[in-house]
Amino acid sequence: MSTSVDVPASSHPTAGWHSIDWETSHRRVRELQVRIAKATASQQWRKVKALQRMLVRSFSAKALAVKRVTENQGKKTPGVDGECWDTPENKWNAIFRLQRKGYKPKPLRRVYIPKANGKRRPLGIPTMQ
Repeated sequence: MSTSVDVPASSHPTAGWHSIDWETSHRRVRELQVRIAKATASQQWRKVKALQRMLVRSFSAKALAVKRVTENQGKKTPGVDGECWDTPENKWNAIFRLQRKGYKPKPLRRVYIPKANGKRRPLGIPTMQ
């Protein structure tokens, strides 16, 4: 199985976001997840770690992560950094800014939302960058 990734070469980020083949991305991520599950079941821990690293670094996984974050119910809520990935250009650039090395978690943005009984409950909103 080939693990090469075809990153759409585009001169403009908007065209890049719209040129992503989502079916292929879903298939690639799913295949890696199945391989990780099989390696875990057979207790091949080095293989599990290598496959996890491959998944985390893959363009498809990063693109799907950005897509999921930008299509969920809180997509218009900016994080602590005040940034909202609302345009195709921002989404495309976000894919390439997601890097594993040097990652330091940022604080959650604490927002209180009203409950049905009139009280408020805390909601932690993470930031991605």
